[in-house]
Amino acid sequence: MSDIVGIGMNLYQVLAICGMLSPIFYTALWIVGGRMQKDYSHIKHDISSLFAVGAPNKRLMQTFIFVSSFLLFLFYLGLHEGLDDGGSIIGPYLFIIASIFGILIALFFPLDKGGEIITWRGKMHLALVILMGILTIAGMIALWFRLKDVSGWNTFAIYSLVSAILALILMIISSIFIKGNYRGLLERIGVTPFQLFYFILPLMIFLNN
Repeated sequence: MSDIVGIGMNLYQVLAICGMLSPIFYTALWIVGGRMQKDYSHIKHDISSLFAVGAPNKRLMQTFIFVSSFLLFLFYLGLHEGLDDGGSIIGPYLFIIASIFGILIALFFPLDKGGEIITWRGKMHLALVILMGILTIAGMIALWFRLKDVSGWNTFAIYSLVSAILALILMIISSIFIKGNYRGLLERIGVTPFQLFYFILPLMIFLNN
């Protein structure tokens, strides 16, 4: 495989860098957005409220979430061949679909004003977020099946399975308390397994290519 001109990295390593940048942009979204919006509470308000209809910095926050989702999409395009183990395409394809949902959310389906879920657009936001989470968890499990017997990937395969289980448990807890006063805090805890996975998987691809 030919190197990218001038920097000595192959295509999969470049795409892996895109993947590692994705959770950084996502984290910057709620840190920067929370500081910019004076009435925003990281404990009470969810992350999506930062780019909801009528949010004071909607365009900027929408850009953050779009860039994060698009970088992840680029990384997933090269994931199957980047693994280079001849395994199933199911995991990578599930991740690709999940990242497309993220792009759709950023561009077309913000929450309703005040972070509410009232109109069809707000309901689509919630539906796509849930589907994105389910597809990502399924992709994690698929990667565990694919890599558990592959030399050099065994430990990551276990990490992928543990991440899937933890993400599912936290996702259920967040959904139960979606109307509670600790909605924002629970969401941040809930997305942590996903965001760590989004960084560690491309890091592994980078190191193994």
